[in-house]
Amino acid sequence: MITGAHHMIYSKDADKDRDFFRDVLKMDNIDSGGGWLIFKLPPSEMAFHPSEKEYHELYLICDDIKQFVAEMKKNNIKCTEIKDEGWGLATVITLPGGSDLGIYQPQHSRP
Repeated sequence: MITGAHHMIYSKDADKDRDFFRDVLKMDNIDSGGGWLIFKLPPSEMAFHPSEKEYHELYLICDDIKQFVAEMKKNNIKCTEIKDEGWGLATVITLPGGSDLGIYQPQHSRP
């Protein structure tokens, strides 16, 4: 029934963020016309958490958070301190366009 998911990140500087995903994260992409890049995502998972407020979050998953943070620092990308959240080791990076994006190394079983 469901064949995939399309995540959208709204940005004050989408061109810089597209360049970052293409050139630094080296994510496969296609140009759907006029420089509008659509990026292939790795396998995904989704969970539902109880909350008084309804909202969505996007985290990208990595295998080695320390190595990821070191690579981001080489590329002048700001990262928060790595925190052990119980479910994973997490950091938040600031994209070139100014928005924040969560990255984590899971400590839970993966589907």
